[in-house]
Amino acid sequence: MAGILHWVAPGADAMPERCAAVIAGMSGESTQALAGDAPPTSGRGIARADLPPLAGRRWPARLKRLAAAMAGYDLLCTWGSGALDAVLAHTLFADVYGLAPLVHHEGEGGQGGALARRIAFGRTAAIVVPDAGTERLALERWQQPRSRVRRIADGIDLAPFVRVAKRDALPGLVKRRDELWLGVPPGSDSAPLIVALPRLPDEWQVVLWGDGLDRAALLATAEANEQDHRLLFAGTAAAERVLPLLDLLAATVTPTSGLLLQAMAARLPVVAPRGAAAEVLASANGPLLVEDKATVADRVVTVAGDPASRTMIGTANRKLVESEHALATTVERHRALYRGLLRR
Repeated sequence: MAGILHWVAPGADAMPERCAAVIAGMSGESTQALAGDAPPTSGRGIARADLPPLAGRRWPARLKRLAAAMAGYDLLCTWGSGALDAVLAHTLFADVYGLAPLVHHEGEGGQGGALARRIAFGRTAAIVVPDAGTERLALERWQQPRSRVRRIADGIDLAPFVRVAKRDALPGLVKRRDELWLGVPPGSDSAPLIVALPRLPDEWQVVLWGDGLDRAALLATAEANEQDHRLLFAGTAAAERVLPLLDLLAATVTPTSGLLLQAMAARLPVVAPRGAAAEVLASANGPLLVEDKATVADRVVTVAGDPASRTMIGTANRKLVESEHALATTVERHRALYRGLLRR
């Protein structure tokens, strides 16, 4: 037995899409064993490993079994807060079983207690975090040394956002040449933006997409404002299909970092509450971020009438995502980290 073990916890904070991309990127370079909730990945030298469950009480005997299961590999990679017991087992029993260096990958926000992490990370070679906020948690609350914390930004596949979108790419919708589309992502309160439609130039339409849309209530709001002809529903279409057709994205809650990156790849300016969005978007997008969600509609009205600003901001967002968040860049940074530890 040799190579890299990827032990993946369930949940979004295990970054399954990134995990799959990294595993695929290392295919053929080193043998890899996948355990836990590792995403389905195929490639040369990739196999499943049957390891004990990550969940359970932190009894010494159980932690010792987790440590024993990690023996014989050249590098250990744990993914997500649910894998912290394996990290703790490594710290406690690395010498007993001669365990390889361990890299722990934390998702956005770092779920769980600080004290448990301070103990668990005692012998961890590197902690990979996706953003500045989680990096601050690691350095300040978890009290980890600077040399141990590695920020590797999320990456996305830029290919879907390179091609010019077809105007009929969405089922049942066709974008006319004289139209501009304002997209409102799932989870946002669309009503204030519908109410603001009379304040927007006539060419603007509001496009809503996602599960759980209260279509009847939103149509009633639009009709009450005599704007129902400017309200479009994209259903459950994937963001990769919706975003390239938009001219502006507006949200009353901070979108996920993944959606923000996709919007940036689509050259969109983004109006949203400041929050974590300020750490993802280009600095040029800063003036479109608001402190109070109640002012999102006002900011939309302002930028909707300023095409030069929209173009400048969208271009800045695209340049940033190309330089820092291309999936190939994210994978290469993981590979460089792994290679350095494999040579130890």
